Amino acid sequence: MSDVIKLKKGLDIRLAGKAETVFAQVALPELYAIQPTDFHNLVPKMVAAVGDKVQAGSVLFFDKKQPEVKFVSPVSGELVAVNRGERRVILEVVVKADGQNSAVDFGKADINSLSRQQVIDKMLEAGAWPYFKQRPYNVVADPKAEPKAIFVSTFDTAPLAPDYDYVIKGNEEAFQKGLDVLNKIAPVFVGVHNNGSAPAFKNAKGVTVTTFDGPHPAGCVGIQINHINPINAGEKVFTIGVQEVVAVGKLFT
Repeated sequence: MSDVIKLKKGLDIRLAGKAETVFAQVALPELYAIQPTDFHNLVPKMVAAVGDKVQAGSVLFFDKKQPEVKFVSPVSGELVAVNRGERRVILEVVVKADGQNSAVDFGKADINSLSRQQVIDKMLEAGAWPYFKQRPYNVVADPKAEPKAIFVSTFDTAPLAPDYDYVIKGNEEAFQKGLDVLNKIAPVFVGVHNNGSAPAFKNAKGVTVTTFDGPHPAGCVGIQINHINPINAGEKVFTIGVQEVVAVGKLFT
């Protein structure tokens, strides 16, 4: 654990109450939509067509600028709509769930036996690559880029933000496995909060853990990058969220 980086500038908006740390199972929706507009600079090209049956993990579309970057269905069912806007820009791709949630099996993989490129290829195949955002510009990461680092912020100081200490419960092993995967791509830096932070975050192995203290935006990954390892001209870094790290760990196990 490193020394604490204390931030003085910023502001915590004091709102009455806070989000409860409870887990609730809500009724699952019938329709699921992936919206390409959620991803900066993405130009989607459809692979599946309306009426196609898909599984969770089936490719729906890819990025024209980076054809290897695939976007997959979150559930099994039928592709029922490709909604478009002006100049036929794809606004959303809608899948009607069949309730079976059958999934493409991408298989287990031993991290220690895989090369960097094999790790990247597996993430691309499974549609997990868009978890990475590349800075500058916060766009979907370029699989051919060689980032100098990958950053993970394990806390969020925004008002009513989720408590990742609670979110990680039961997924500690998958989180560490996800970090192991990321380490194959580039050195990993994990930002934790001085006031608490789950052991899975503070004691993460094989990564550089940095402790932050102070008001919002201390939990912003961009602020953390600036204090830990700033981006210089010509350099690139990747960022990824806590829940996405867990998903990567589960993909490989």
